[in-house]
Order: sequence, then structure tokens, then C-alpha cells
Amino acid sequence: MGGTLDFLFNLLGGGHRYTKRKQFQTVELRVRMDCEGCELKVRNALSTMKGVRSVDINRKQYKVTVTGYVEPHKVVKRVQSTGKKAEIWPYVPYNVVARPYAAQTYDKKAPAGYVRNVEAIRVSSQVVKPEDQLASLFSDDNPNACSIM
Repeated sequence: MGGTLDFLFNLLGGGHRYTKRKQFQTVELRVRMDCEGCELKVRNALSTMKGVRSVDINRKQYKVTVTGYVEPHKVVKRVQSTGKKAEIWPYVPYNVVARPYAAQTYDKKAPAGYVRNVEAIRVSSQVVKPEDQLASLFSDDNPNACSIM
């Protein structure tokens, strides 16, 4: 009975108790930390965030992994509030990339076994429409560019 009354009350605009719930996700960050004090500062800032379930820090790789009901941009802002430079983890495992030694993917600062994620950078900076892909199959400028023949 009480559930029905609450439903009708909310339906008529009497209350807004139900909010959209955040998804459970894992956020990986690159944060430069040199000592245990830096690590403790970042860990305390992140573990006090609402929705955080666990915080794992690998100081050797400068990698921070946060799991929970959080938004990635809020996690980055919280780490930056500690005075540390933070960015979303820009690396992927070496075996995932087609050409790991290409000029844009190879990074000397990357941890062992990782290269820079160029596909994510390319996708975020340029949107490719399906019509553009079809139009690029044929070219009036170059008659040898037909990929179907």
C-alpha cells in the first residue's frame, strides 16, 4: 500500500527521490608520484570520494586504478586538487596495437609492455561518417583509387 502511494505522489510531481544511478566502472589514470607521501595523498583524496569501491596505485608505472560508481572527469579533478598532474591512462598493451613502433604510438615514457593509444586519440579528434567512407572508395582525382575493382 505504501509503495503505491509513493508512486502516485512522485507521478504527480510531489517528489524527486529517484535519480539516475551512475554505472560501475574502472577508471585508470596516469599520475606522477615520487614518494609514499604523494601516494598517500592521492589515495586519501580518491578513497573519500562518494561511490569509490577501491583504489589501486602502482607507483612504479605512475598508474592509479579507481573502481566504483564514479565519473572519470570527476576522478581526474579530484586528483588534480591534490596538486598532482593527472590524465586518463594513455597507454595500451603492446600486443593490441597493429604497428607498435610507428612514430605516434612509440613512447619512451611508456611503461614496459605498453605503447601510446593512438586509435583513441584519432577517434576523439576526428569523426568519420559512414557516407564519407563510401565516398572515399572512388576518387575523380585518381582513377586508380577505386578499391572495388
